[in-house]
Amino acid sequence: MIDDFADPAFFPSKLKMMEKKRPQNFLLTGMSDLSGWKLEWRDEVFAKIHENPQHQFLFLTKRPDLLDLDTDLENAWFGVTVTRKAELWRIDALRKNVKANHFFVTFEPLFDDPGTVDLSGINWIVVGTMTGAQSRKVHTEPEWAWSLTDQAHALGIPMFMKEDLVSVIGDENMIQELPEEFERVLEVQRTWRK
Repeated sequence: MIDDFADPAFFPSKLKMMEKKRPQNFLLTGMSDLSGWKLEWRDEVFAKIHENPQHQFLFLTKRPDLLDLDTDLENAWFGVTVTRKAELWRIDALRKNVKANHFFVTFEPLFDDPGTVDLSGINWIVVGTMTGAQSRKVHTEPEWAWSLTDQAHALGIPMFMKEDLVSVIGDENMIQELPEEFERVLEVQRTWRK
C-alpha cells in the first residue's frame, strides 16, 4: 500500500501482469506520472514491454518537460494531459522530449477552450470533463469538444470522448474511436480461446 502518493513506489511483482498471452491495452500510469519514475523502473518496464508485443501500453504525464526519452517500442504510447489553453505547451514538450512511435493527448478535464491546437505527430485524442464533487463547479462546453473533434478528424486522428461527456453533448453524439492498434487488441480479445 502507498502511504504518500507524492513519493512514487515501484512494484516489480506487478510486471507479471504484462506476461499475459491474451492481448490487452494497459494504462501504466493510472496512479502515477511517468515523469516521476526512476530511470531503472522505466528500463525494467520497457524491457517487459519489449518482451510482450501482443499488448499496447499507455503512459501519461503532466510534466513532459521533465522527460528525456528515446524508444523504438512499437507497442508503447506516450501521452500528455492538457486541461486548458495555457497548457498547450505540454504537447510541444512531449514531442520535443520523447522520441517514440505513438503519441496521444488527453484533454481532461477540459476547463476552457483550447482553441487551435497543433496536433501534428499525434495519433489519438481523448476528451473528458470534470467528474465527482468538483463537476458542479466546472463545465466543459460542447463547442470545445467539437472543435477538438474537427481538428483531429481533419488530420485523420481518432477521437475518443469519455463517458462523462454524455451530459455535455448527448449520448447520440458520442464519438469513441480508438487507434487501429487498440482495435486489433480488442478484436483478438473477442475471439480469444483459453
